[in-house]
Amino acid sequence: MKSLSRIEKKKAFRQQIVWVVLLWVMMLVSALTVVYSAYDTRNKFNALEVLRSEQDALQVEWGKYLLEESAWASYGRIEKVAIEKLAMEIPVGEQLILVVPNE
Repeated sequence: MKSLSRIEKKKAFRQQIVWVVLLWVMMLVSALTVVYSAYDTRNKFNALEVLRSEQDALQVEWGKYLLEESAWASYGRIEKVAIEKLAMEIPVGEQLILVVPNE
């Protein structure tokens, strides 16, 4: 085997140093990317939890509105308002008019 000259040895050593530095920089970038990814994931998860709690609150509010709507639309209340505020009364037999569609 042919022995390497002093210049070739220095060149090979410099290449090794360059590779070590390059790999070290790549490892550092990779580690920082992992840290940022974990940070971003935590932030997005926290935002998701805030939105879920807001969704739950809106769901409860919607349920309350449905109950209120059913209370306001009950037949008993409608009849009471019709009698008290509009002075309406339930018609008797001869006051009823039957409407038949044309055939």
